[in-house]
Amino acid sequence: MSGGGTRWWGRGGRAESARADAQAAKDAAAASFYELDTAQREARISVEAITAVDGSPAGRKVAADFQALGHRIDEASHAYITAVDVHDLDRDELDTAVAQQATRELRQARERLERTRSELEHFVRGIAPQLGRAEEQLAQVAPAVERARQALLGATRALDGAREAGFSADELAARLAALSPELTKLNEGAGQHGVRGTIRRAEDVQRRAGAVGEEARRLPEQAAEIDRRLASLRTRAQALATRAGKVEPVLSELRRRFSAACWEDLQHVPARAQDASRQAEAKLREAQAAREEQRWADATALLASVRALLNTGDGAVAAAGERLDRLNDVAFSHAQETERVRFALRDAQRLAMAGRNTPDPRHARPLDDAVARLERAVGVLEAGGRNPDYWHFLTELDAIRETVAGVVQDIRGQLGGAG
Repeated sequence: MSGGGTRWWGRGGRAESARADAQAAKDAAAASFYELDTAQREARISVEAITAVDGSPAGRKVAADFQALGHRIDEASHAYITAVDVHDLDRDELDTAVAQQATRELRQARERLERTRSELEHFVRGIAPQLGRAEEQLAQVAPAVERARQALLGATRALDGAREAGFSADELAARLAALSPELTKLNEGAGQHGVRGTIRRAEDVQRRAGAVGEEARRLPEQAAEIDRRLASLRTRAQALATRAGKVEPVLSELRRRFSAACWEDLQHVPARAQDASRQAEAKLREAQAAREEQRWADATALLASVRALLNTGDGAVAAAGERLDRLNDVAFSHAQETERVRFALRDAQRLAMAGRNTPDPRHARPLDDAVARLERAVGVLEAGGRNPDYWHFLTELDAIRETVAGVVQDIRGQLGGAG
C-alpha cells in the first residue's frame, strides 16, 4: 500500500482477476447451454406432436426445419464443450493470457448458443398454429384409448359372467383374444402409430370389444330365444304333416267338380308338403344339436332354413284350399267377381279424367284394353257350357286388377309430382 491509498496489484492479483473473469464467462456459457438444451427438448416434443398428426408437406417441413436447426444447435453445443474442455480454470498456476483467451472463447461460445437459442425460439413461434391444431387432435387420443380399454374390460367381465352361467363362449373368447395385439399398439401410443391411426385403432377396438360384450350378455337371452323357436317350429312342422294329409280330399273334389285346367297345377302339392315337412324335421334335429353344442350361428341359420321350408309347405297346402274356395264362389256366381273388377275400372277411369277434357293416352289405352279383356273373359266363361274354365277366368280378372292398379299408381304419382 502506498501512502495515497492506491492499491497496487501484483502479477498474482491480475491472474486471479483473469481467472475470475474466465470462470464467470464459463458459468454464463453453461447457463446458456442448459437453457438451449431445455428449449430444444421442449421444441422436440412440439415437433413430435405435429408430425404425429400432420403427414402433409407442411408437417414434413416442420420436421426437416427442426432437423436442420438441430444440426446448428449441435455445432454451437460442440463449440461450447470444446471451449470448456480446452481450458482448465481450476489449475493452480493459471497464466493470465490463457485465462483471457479462455474468457474470449467462452464468451464467443455463449454468444453462439444465444444466437442459436434465438433461432429456436423463432422456429417455435412459427409452428405455434400447427402445434395448436395438433394438440387439439392429440387431446382426442387419450379419451379414445380409454374408451377402448373400458370396452375391453366390459367385454372381459361379460364373458366371465357368461361362462359362470354355463356358456362356453369359445368363439367370443377367441374374438376378444384377437384384440390383444391391438391393445399393445394402443399402449405404444400415437408417437409410434400416429394420431389418426391410433384413434381409428381405438374406435375399432371399442366397437369390436363392445360387440363381444353385448353378445356375451345376450347369450342367455339368445339361448332362450332359440329354444322358443325350436319348440314353435317343431309344432309347425307337425301341423304341416297333418295338413298335408288333408290336401288329397281337396284335390279329389277339385277333380270331380272342375275341369283339369282348374287343378292340374296342384297335383304336386301333397308330395311337396310332405317333403317340406320331412326336410324341416331333419333340419330341426340339426338345429337342436347345434344349440346343445352352443353353435349359435349354426342353430340360427338352420332355424331360418326350417322356417323357409315350412313357409313353402304351408303355402302349397293353403293354395289348394284357397283354389277350391275361389272356384266354388265363381261357380256359384261370377257376377260378383266381375262387378268388383268393373268398379275398379270405373274408378280408375274417373281418376284418369280428373281435371281433364280428354284422358292421357298413356292411361286411357290400358284401361280401354282392360275393359275389352274383361268382356272377353266373361264371354269365354259364359260360352264354356257345363264345365267352363273358371280358373282361367279368375286369373284373367287378377291380371286386369293388376293392370288397373298400375295405371292408378301412375296417375297418382303424376298428380303428386304436379302438386
